[in-house]
Amino acid sequence: MKNALSLKFHGLTKRSFRWDEVLSDFLVRFFALIPIAALAFIMMKIIAKGSGAITWEFLTQAPSQGMMHGGIFPCIFGTLAITLLMILMALPLGVAAAIYLTEYAGKGLLFRVIRAAVNNLAGVPSIVFGLFGVGFFILFVGRNLDAVLKTGMLFGQPCMLWAAATLAVLVLPVIIVATEEALNTVPQSQRAASLALGATKWQTIWNIVLPQARGGILTGAILSISRGAGETAPILFTGCAYFLPRLPVVNLFGFIPMINPFDQFMELSYHIFIMATQSLDAVKTLPIQYGTTLVLISLTFLLNLTAILFRVHFRKKMGTVTV
Repeated sequence: MKNALSLKFHGLTKRSFRWDEVLSDFLVRFFALIPIAALAFIMMKIIAKGSGAITWEFLTQAPSQGMMHGGIFPCIFGTLAITLLMILMALPLGVAAAIYLTEYAGKGLLFRVIRAAVNNLAGVPSIVFGLFGVGFFILFVGRNLDAVLKTGMLFGQPCMLWAAATLAVLVLPVIIVATEEALNTVPQSQRAASLALGATKWQTIWNIVLPQARGGILTGAILSISRGAGETAPILFTGCAYFLPRLPVVNLFGFIPMINPFDQFMELSYHIFIMATQSLDAVKTLPIQYGTTLVLISLTFLLNLTAILFRVHFRKKMGTVTV
């Protein structure tokens, strides 16, 4: 009798445990699907209301008549240019900082101070980065360069160079953390084997560690592109213009066109912000707002897709194929 009651009790406990597992699994799946559903709803709304504004002229022409006619090509060009400059500035700095933290800093006081600085930098609001860009890059660095080099107001004014530098500071924590995680996945035994064969520490990092961490480094680049391409506040004061129907391009040697980093520029996210908040008739500009938003999302997706393809290529070379 006692054995029968014990078996019955254990059976009820086991059955109750299974129901708890089913309920918890359902709740976890349900809450995980909420962000996906929200993203799908937003994307469907943007596509439905913005696809009607997408024409060849809208994508290839300059704006005219206060942005109510023409297209957004200068905004597309400016977004691509500033994203490229941002990555060129932030990626080497972020990778170098991650290498120092992983391979050289140890676990002492300096490591803890740098780690705290990176974590705090990741939590700073983006508008603060914009004010920092004005105060440091334009007023301090730019004006002092003009005073030393006697260049008038070449450096001490808002331009693409300082806007990209501000965005580079913004995305540095993302690149540092992603690169550091990638470097830590390389086994210590491979470092020890390289050093035992006579390689220096830097040769080991350059030839053994970094090639295996390229996928993680590109992950940091992907995340930073997603973060930087859609930011508005950091470029609000540092070089972006609302209506500038020309490209920030200069002819090198008189015939080679190249990006002019000392010129102001138009940008998609800033363009959306101004049209939504400063337009005299915001309802009338809604199709342009949704069309510009769709272009920005598509452009960010294409930039991320390019980086993902590079990451897959490098991982295939290293023997892994996961995305």
